[in-house]
Amino acid sequence: MKKPPQTDWLLYCRPGFEQDCAQEALRQAKQQKPIIGTEQPAIIADSGYVVVALNEQKLSWRELIFTRQLIRLHHSIATLPERDRLTPILDAISTLPGTFGALWLEAPDTNEGKLLPTFTRRFQPLLETALREQGRLQDDIQNKHNKLPRLHIFFPDKNSAMIGSSDPHNSAEAIMGIVRQSMPPEAPSRSTMKLAEAIEVFMDRSEQTRLLRQGMQAVDLGAAPGGWTWQLVKRGIRVTAVDNGPMKGALINHPLVQHLKQDGFKYAPRKAVDWLVCDMVEKPSKVAKLIEEWFAAGWCKHAIFNLKLPMKQRVIALDSALGGIRKRLDEEGINYRMIAKHLYHDREEVTVFLTKTKG
Repeated sequence: MKKPPQTDWLLYCRPGFEQDCAQEALRQAKQQKPIIGTEQPAIIADSGYVVVALNEQKLSWRELIFTRQLIRLHHSIATLPERDRLTPILDAISTLPGTFGALWLEAPDTNEGKLLPTFTRRFQPLLETALREQGRLQDDIQNKHNKLPRLHIFFPDKNSAMIGSSDPHNSAEAIMGIVRQSMPPEAPSRSTMKLAEAIEVFMDRSEQTRLLRQGMQAVDLGAAPGGWTWQLVKRGIRVTAVDNGPMKGALINHPLVQHLKQDGFKYAPRKAVDWLVCDMVEKPSKVAKLIEEWFAAGWCKHAIFNLKLPMKQRVIALDSALGGIRKRLDEEGINYRMIAKHLYHDREEVTVFLTKTKG
């Protein structure tokens, strides 16, 4: 029996979540067509990446929670000569068809990987120049519609390389799939970076302008000390901050903030608001039920919330929580769009964007 064609996919993820990343990708593939004649992925613990072999199935980056970046893997070079890493990489690229719109040199998001950017910064111009001379790499103006694939050179270490490509319309827009945020000195807590990243990842510029307008009303459940409230207030949004704990810094007595010392799970707004945000340390099933109730009652139009992950069976726990929300909203006849991602500034949680749509 002829072995079916095989495609290798390189997936980046947060170190420690390789098993969840692979499990989710294989499940998405199996929903399309049975996986035949391919081996189970070899998981390298805490490596920050996974290689998954599939037949004809295609993966959707948008629908993969634990995958930061989705790359079609073409070549792996196990050993690069120390004195000439450029030649074998160029030889491998020469076998690929077409031209590329960008060249991204990347390394794992690990302690060891953080030592590699010095090397990649020196190596990038050498490779880029050679590819431009060969007509294989176009500049930003030539690729202004973002139609050409990106070329990725991933270095697990300085002595090996994985060469792949990504579709700009089915991958993250940032190198390594990481939208880094800096800690604003005036923000009351580092959790502010979670919401800042979520806004950048889930909404393009036009959607941010439309959905995060000055004068809108929001509720922040579990608000203290105010990291998420601060992100909304700086956009001119009025926030009802619900938490028994204290708000800190600039948010104390802020004219756009009403602080209610109440339990976020028991609070109900007197009238509907535009936004609900929620970052509470609770079981994902309990938070998901709360979100269901808010949308079913018509108390908000949009939400960003975190689901804290259990130590084991993370994919199953997320399936149950998100599935419950989908089931309830479908029963209520509510049209919606929901995206979930394990973001860079998340640790043991997944961030979800849920918005009502017109259908």
